[in-house]
Amino acid sequence: MVYGLGDHMLNHLSHALHTFPVFALVGFKEKGIRPLAIEDLVEVLQGALVKGRLTKKSVALTGAEELHLSEAVRRVARVTGHNIHFMPAPVSFHYVLARLWELTMKVPLVARTQVRILSEGVVEPALPCDPLPWDLVPIRRFTDDQIRKGLPRPGPFTLSDLRCCA
Repeated sequence: MVYGLGDHMLNHLSHALHTFPVFALVGFKEKGIRPLAIEDLVEVLQGALVKGRLTKKSVALTGAEELHLSEAVRRVARVTGHNIHFMPAPVSFHYVLARLWELTMKVPLVARTQVRILSEGVVEPALPCDPLPWDLVPIRRFTDDQIRKGLPRPGPFTLSDLRCCA
């Protein structure tokens, strides 16, 4: 879950906060996420591609801080000045919504693959991997300042976000 200016996470989340007063949580038991700042990703990519520091290595890259999606949404809501209400909903409900958004939106609010990720959590790598060198380990937490740097212009979703109005 990479975040930063122009990303899908903060972009869609901030527009959703301007559009909807209720946020449905994926499933009845939240899983952890580790949002990754784009700056941390860039440092690892530079280390790998420019400096050759990760040759023949497979690494897992996740953010510096583990939190639940609801906490991430609360932080973005606080920074954007919104009050948000949560309601837990079954994963199957989110798959239906995701399919609807995939069919109707140019860039879906949430895609089915994202529902799967959120329902399973994204904290640990699925397979064993090589450790990152200590100086490439992500350090940026999902703070108000980091969120502010990545937010788009405020506003709700509009008709231009729909496929039929492209």
